[in-house]
Amino acid sequence: MTTMESLIGLVNRIQRACTVLGDYGGDDNAFSSLWEALPSVAVVGGQSSGKSSVLESIVGRDFLPRGSGIVTRRPLVLQLHKTEDGSQEYAEFLHLPKQQFTDFSVVRKEIQDETDRVTGKTKQISPVPIHLSIYSPNVVNLTLIDLPGLTKVAVEGQPESIVRDIEAMVHSYVAKPNCLILAISPANQDIATSDAIKLCREVDPTGERTFGVLTKLDLMDKGTNALDVLEGRSYRLQHPWVGIVNRSQADINKNIDMIVARRKEREYFATSPDYGHLANKMGSEYLAKLLSKNLESVIRARIPSITSTINNSIDELESELDHLGRPIAVDAGAQLYTILELCRAFDRIFKEHLDGGRPGGDRIYGVFDNQLPAALRKLPFDRHLSLQNVRRVVSEADGYQPHLIAPEQGYRRLIDSALNYFRGPAEASADAVHFVLKELVRKSIAETQELRRFPSLQAELAGAANQALERFREGSKKTALRLVDMESSYLTVDFFRRLPQEVDNGGNPASSTVDRYTEMHFRRIGSNVSSYVGMVSETLKSSIPKSVVHCKVREARHSLLNHFYTQIGKKEGKQLSQLLDEDPALMERRQQCAKRLELYKAARDEVDSVSWAR
Repeated sequence: MTTMESLIGLVNRIQRACTVLGDYGGDDNAFSSLWEALPSVAVVGGQSSGKSSVLESIVGRDFLPRGSGIVTRRPLVLQLHKTEDGSQEYAEFLHLPKQQFTDFSVVRKEIQDETDRVTGKTKQISPVPIHLSIYSPNVVNLTLIDLPGLTKVAVEGQPESIVRDIEAMVHSYVAKPNCLILAISPANQDIATSDAIKLCREVDPTGERTFGVLTKLDLMDKGTNALDVLEGRSYRLQHPWVGIVNRSQADINKNIDMIVARRKEREYFATSPDYGHLANKMGSEYLAKLLSKNLESVIRARIPSITSTINNSIDELESELDHLGRPIAVDAGAQLYTILELCRAFDRIFKEHLDGGRPGGDRIYGVFDNQLPAALRKLPFDRHLSLQNVRRVVSEADGYQPHLIAPEQGYRRLIDSALNYFRGPAEASADAVHFVLKELVRKSIAETQELRRFPSLQAELAGAANQALERFREGSKKTALRLVDMESSYLTVDFFRRLPQEVDNGGNPASSTVDRYTEMHFRRIGSNVSSYVGMVSETLKSSIPKSVVHCKVREARHSLLNHFYTQIGKKEGKQLSQLLDEDPALMERRQQCAKRLELYKAARDEVDSVSWAR
């Protein structure tokens, strides 16, 4: 195989692989960056200009649908692959993988059927391409894109926008700088009215990418010829015009073989008095070689950009594979190691949330700095220490013998019942921190990239972490409530020892005995109890956060998954495999990335080898 065949064959393989692996965005006629970097040949022309016949002449096979009006209603990306002499010819469709067609009449029918599947049995068009590869010893390596024929008016069954739609679709292909344009014009019409040439003037004004083809030379009026066009006098292009003589309708009706048609074409030019001097530069065989030669030149010029695009794609794919993770080993030991590594990755992120490396841990401080003080301020001490309630509690505590000096039992009952209110905020603080930690677990699992592959392990890990948090919550609640109970169990004596002195300092020491049942006396009791409760509140405002952090946050940070690790170590290989049962979508994505990566690396190696061979 020559260097030229290697280059074009390489581009063909990359283009087909890009298409197979989804790098070609046919739904909206957008090419991927790699496809954009690969040169191709677009075939354009008006309806009934002979486009299909030219393509069949290049291929050497009768395989395209025929008829009047719009026959080509979807782009046909035709990739020709030259095979060894004597090998069997066959075709493959992208939408029918692994099916080889050796009967080209069936290929024609499948093109028509696949067109109808998207457009329906109407005259509508669609930008979604059909991809067809033909393997034959009678072709040159080439990628041709057959586009719907340009038209001037909409016919019955077509929308009024059909003219603009076709022109926009064709324009989206031929406007690309890496696209060579095969402009088909019939010789029996004035070249000035050629739809193909008109479009080429817009997208390729210098004519560097345009190859003019004149069809139907044999159908011109007697006494006329197309030498002015073929010799570049009517409209000059950078590349020479090529004349083509397609099969006549009678030849088509008789199923004349394309090989025979090529021979008759050669004979026509060789014996023509008008075109005999151009015979060696006319015909479909010469056109295929001319396109292949120029395509090879374009490819050589684009090798640096192709190499750069391939290298960028390799870097992106390797990065994506790192995010997706490598395939999982099958032995239990490796699976256990993988699970533990995934758990450690989650644990690191969870700790980062707690320690401030990621947002969320500050909400725990918000519980202690805002919610707990607010809850303490809302406790109903005003109602509990109202004059009426103080009188009632003190009187009930005295029983049938009223207190002589200070109502100690009344004080104790008032304080004990007041301190009982602190149990609510203590429990609420533990609960609030619990819900913050649960949310951090959820966020940490979602942010652990490696875990996204394994929904079963995510669920198991979330369940184990939440169970651990429940255990820590119970412990933190018990400790916080113990702090409240401790305040009730042993009152601060020094506080009450100061009370008589405070009464004396009031200026009327006898009032404590004489006026012990007056309103002022009960107000003083309420005030003393309120002061004591306020002192306890300040103490609990500091000690409850310490107990919750110690019993819950600290435990969650250091031993959130300890129980889970113990349970995982007891699981059998089958159970471990179930935990590592990946999301099918991720598995498919990894396989696609791996295939792409393999393709790009092979393409890079081939491009490098061809570059060195230049």
